[in-house]
Amino acid sequence: MCGIWALFGSDECLSVQCTNALKIAHRGPDAFRFENVKGFTNCCFGFHWLDITDHLYGMQPLRIKKFPFLWLCYNGEIYNHRTLKKQFEFEYQTNVDGEILLHLYDRFGIQKMASLLDGVFAFILLDIANRKVFLGRDTYGVRPMFKLLTDNGFLAVCSEAKGLIDISHEMDTPATIAPFPPGYFEVFDLKPNGKVQSIQMDQFHCCTKEPAHAIYDSVERLHTSFDEETVKSNIRSLFENAVRKRLMAHRRIGCLLSGGLDSSLVAAMLVKLSKEEKLQYPIQTFAIGSEDSPDILAARKVAAHIGSEHHEVTFSVEEGIQAIEDVIFHLETYDITTIRASVGMYLVSKYIREKTDSVVIFSGEGSDELTQGYIYFHKAPSPRAAAEDSVRLLKELYLFDVLRADRTTAAHGLELRVPFLDHRLTAYYLSLPEEMRIPRHGVEKHLLRESFKGLNLIPDEVLWRRKEAFSDGMTSIKKSWYAYLQDHLESMVNDDQMEQVQKTFLHIPPPTKEAYYFRQVFEKHFPGRAEWLSHYWMPCWIGASDPSARTLSIYKPDKE
Repeated sequence: MCGIWALFGSDECLSVQCTNALKIAHRGPDAFRFENVKGFTNCCFGFHWLDITDHLYGMQPLRIKKFPFLWLCYNGEIYNHRTLKKQFEFEYQTNVDGEILLHLYDRFGIQKMASLLDGVFAFILLDIANRKVFLGRDTYGVRPMFKLLTDNGFLAVCSEAKGLIDISHEMDTPATIAPFPPGYFEVFDLKPNGKVQSIQMDQFHCCTKEPAHAIYDSVERLHTSFDEETVKSNIRSLFENAVRKRLMAHRRIGCLLSGGLDSSLVAAMLVKLSKEEKLQYPIQTFAIGSEDSPDILAARKVAAHIGSEHHEVTFSVEEGIQAIEDVIFHLETYDITTIRASVGMYLVSKYIREKTDSVVIFSGEGSDELTQGYIYFHKAPSPRAAAEDSVRLLKELYLFDVLRADRTTAAHGLELRVPFLDHRLTAYYLSLPEEMRIPRHGVEKHLLRESFKGLNLIPDEVLWRRKEAFSDGMTSIKKSWYAYLQDHLESMVNDDQMEQVQKTFLHIPPPTKEAYYFRQVFEKHFPGRAEWLSHYWMPCWIGASDPSARTLSIYKPDKE
């Protein structure tokens, strides 16, 4: 996890512009580099480094002797870089996983290069010899990237939008700043004056398609039968492989553990594989919540069962409320449920950074979207509708849960890893018959639970624990975090403001005082950038007016 920043064709002195790169310093606390591009006085790269895989050569922009005309700045991890190196007999000059991008690009070109990468990434690749600039982002947008492009061809790129909003340029009209679309690459011609012109934007992978790199994967070809036992075996194999490949790190690995199904499976598999791989330290797990919260109690059971070094972070409503503005600043969104859930994740990440030496953090994001885990899926009108909504949610992850997970951990210099969003695992699960993936016997994620039944990987009561939103589960069942938050914000926004809301906010007017306050804070830091969010996250099919599961009529708390 790092912070990348680059300018091509700057209208302003670079020494002035580069101060903007410092706004994402939290993403890479180990070192910083600012480097001009030789021959282009108005082009440069900025890089904040979190050292994970190569102490010696990990600094960027990455350049190697074999390809002196290529400059690479990327944020991410390429889990199959050694496999591809061996497969194509590439000669490496470093131990950096990202070096594989240079070799693949030189051999196959940009589209095949991107499609062969098994990992999470956002990259900026400059080819001086052919006067081209390339941008690309992983399938689910696990790693963020924003792009600023003016009408006269000035291009600026940054991991977070805050590194672009104060970039100066000579155009009279405001520059468009937008998130780069996941699963796509873009090609620009680089002109002699450093300006660019976009000439190609194409998708290199979609979540429903088997990834091109699958033929080189360490998991053998899967049985294609849809017999339930075969399917469950395939799910277990792919999940185990997804966790194993993400052990790639020389920094300490830990795991967020809410006590829900997804994080518990990740933590349990992580502990199991860390022992097989003979890691030299115990896996630390981290839970946050009030003392009587369902999450804290469930996480405690799981930690005892799997034998992790468990840490509990006590959550107080007061501390949560105080963190709201910082959280919105880091998130760069005003989505209601994203902000609610981010507060706990932000505070537990702060604890990890300050109190432990874990840096690489596993988490369970993506499972709810993939396996139809939200309780509103019980009300899906048909298996086809449920399957379509699952794909929609996966494609929108970069606006919601993946955004939350990246920004709250990156804010404290941690690197997030999300095995449920493994390319092969997601493609396989989405290829299964629609009827197999829907909730069964009143239980959501039934197929996933059945796949790990009887293995004693996690306690049975957690394996079958009902879905509880992270922002709900970290406080008492008697009163949710969102309810405390709404009570507090009731006095922060008056009725007159709500009456004028349609005029005040033309794009997605906030429906409640809580949402109004979130929007106010967002506009304070990112004025006029409301279009970064296309819609609020909200349950489907049940006429929901609030994203919290606890507000839905079909919500039933666990008897536990």
